[in-house]
Amino acid sequence: MRLLFVKYRHVFNVGLQSNIVYRWNFALRAAFSLLHLVFVFVLWGAAFQGHDTIGGFSLDQTLTYFICLLVLQFFIGAFNEDYQISEEIRNGLINQFLLKPINYFLYRFVIFVSARLVSGLLALLPLVIALPLLGDYLTFPDEPWRIAVGIPAAFMSAMIQFTIAYIFGMLTFWFLEIQSFVILSMAIESLLGGQVFPLDLLPDTLFRISQFLPYYYQMYFPAAIFTGRIDQAVAVQGLAIQAFWVVVLLGVANLLWQRGLKRHTAVGG
Repeated sequence: MRLLFVKYRHVFNVGLQSNIVYRWNFALRAAFSLLHLVFVFVLWGAAFQGHDTIGGFSLDQTLTYFICLLVLQFFIGAFNEDYQISEEIRNGLINQFLLKPINYFLYRFVIFVSARLVSGLLALLPLVIALPLLGDYLTFPDEPWRIAVGIPAAFMSAMIQFTIAYIFGMLTFWFLEIQSFVILSMAIESLLGGQVFPLDLLPDTLFRISQFLPYYYQMYFPAAIFTGRIDQAVAVQGLAIQAFWVVVLLGVANLLWQRGLKRHTAVGG
């Protein structure tokens, strides 16, 4: 166990160092995200004209949700992991992992965690600078259970997002290009993941259906816990469904890895 920890700690440190090299890319991306936040403020400000609440939530609560969503995207969102994995398979770099006592999924996940640590911390900088302007809109509930439930929900959200990206990367064993799959998934994720609007604004039937899909647990679920859009009973039930999707996606990822390796070696990769 100790050797395992040391091995992946080294991977984490290497990932941390390589991502710090691109710190300005992450910083600029975070800064431009503030421009997106401005459009969100303008759009929802217009939507709330003449309304105290929409869907049972005030303008401040809705804007807090989108600010929380922005922070979560940089801490737990998958950026280009699918393309990185695809590139390693296409260029034969995957072969080195077949000869070493290292789990490729864990290797890529540790790299993902190190990258999100860098991007998340850098994303906080422009938000801290903008805090005097944003502070009046922030309204978080003061219930301690939300932190206790929200942290594991955010971690499993990161696992779901990374594993989906990993699965798309695995498709390179069968397809030369995965871009169309990734773009389609991103479009669905933006809509069903609550990035365009809070999912609780959907008609009740559609909202209930969305709660059984993995996209619900990518961004909306942890953001809704932290910002008070769902109660404790729904959050605890959601954790169980989220854990189910983590297990299912891990199973699919492992299956594609095993099948992909057979195809890879069969064609002389």
